[in-house]
Amino acid sequence: MSYIQQSFSVQFEYKVFFTEKIFDIANPAFANFLESRAEKGIRKKLLFIVDDGVTKHHDYLQDQITAYFQNVDGFELIQDIIVVPGGEASKNDLQLFYWLVNTLDQHKIDRHSYVVGIGGGSVLDLVGYVAAVSHRGVKHIRIPTTVLSQNDSGVGVKNGINYHGKKNFLGTFAPPAAVFNDAAFLPTLDERDWRSGMVEAIKVALIKDAGFFDWMESHAALLTQADPTSLQYLIRRCAELHMAHIGGAGDPFESGSSRPLDFGHWSAHKLEQLTDFELRHGEAVSIGIALDSVYSWLTGMLDPDSLDRIINLLKELRLPLYHPLLEIEDDQSAIIAGLEEFREHLGGQLTISLLRAIGKGQEVHTMDLATLRKAVNMLRDKW
Repeated sequence: MSYIQQSFSVQFEYKVFFTEKIFDIANPAFANFLESRAEKGIRKKLLFIVDDGVTKHHDYLQDQITAYFQNVDGFELIQDIIVVPGGEASKNDLQLFYWLVNTLDQHKIDRHSYVVGIGGGSVLDLVGYVAAVSHRGVKHIRIPTTVLSQNDSGVGVKNGINYHGKKNFLGTFAPPAAVFNDAAFLPTLDERDWRSGMVEAIKVALIKDAGFFDWMESHAALLTQADPTSLQYLIRRCAELHMAHIGGAGDPFESGSSRPLDFGHWSAHKLEQLTDFELRHGEAVSIGIALDSVYSWLTGMLDPDSLDRIINLLKELRLPLYHPLLEIEDDQSAIIAGLEEFREHLGGQLTISLLRAIGKGQEVHTMDLATLRKAVNMLRDKW
């Protein structure tokens, strides 16, 4: 027997910029980034794909983008902004995915070009996937416009769409060329969206940063009023923790079964599907965090005072703790299927993140059905 072997590594680097009014001609941040990527003799194209929720509240965006790029050298702006439906529906629509791929083809978007996604996490997931599979990888830039996408999904390396009712069944790991968090988009968010967007900060604090959780407790009253300064700190710290994990965990493309950043997510993904995505992602994760925190306490891993703090913070931020579809009658209950789907998504061994303490997660590979049912009943009856 003989064989030939090759081994190589690929270096990825991208920055998350924090700015305000990104397409104001007085703000050079976006132009400076693009000009740093310009190449002599090559005119690169820019195609914008925008969440319709953004254009609804910022109807001046088309004109502003057009004016902004009149003075950016080395780039050709595709004049028509592509507007797509926002929310999880955008990830459930295969025809929309194919239409966007065809749009890139029609505008001759090549691998020197950039696709720029503006919107919430679902639209950014879709746009990133479209870019990643076109020409085996067109560069994409993310401009997240929600709390959830600015502090979590928009700053990561994952892209994808749903398939056969399964969350992110089709997708890629494709880091963005850059991310621009623009605070000016946040004041127009629906209250339900900015409130549920804070959940990922609670999640990452619970598994990685007890001090950040303490800060959220002390600033809960301001956060629940969407105080701009507090909200911006929450977004930045959450983004920092997510970015640090991506680079520091040694498995940025999740080739193993360890997914600590998915604390509270196994049931959340299933709840989203079972409610036909009526539940926001953050709302479902809030319920998932509550469930896995109670389960952690019932198994003796988490102390009762810490459990009370977690439940109280979720309640103070007016986030949900329970949904009727969480009910477990037997091992055929719909929510239990979420465990198997989560294991399948991980690609092998079931790995669930639970809590040893606030700021300290611990992975387990089995969940006891009777204890899980007890945890659901407690969420229903006690809180």
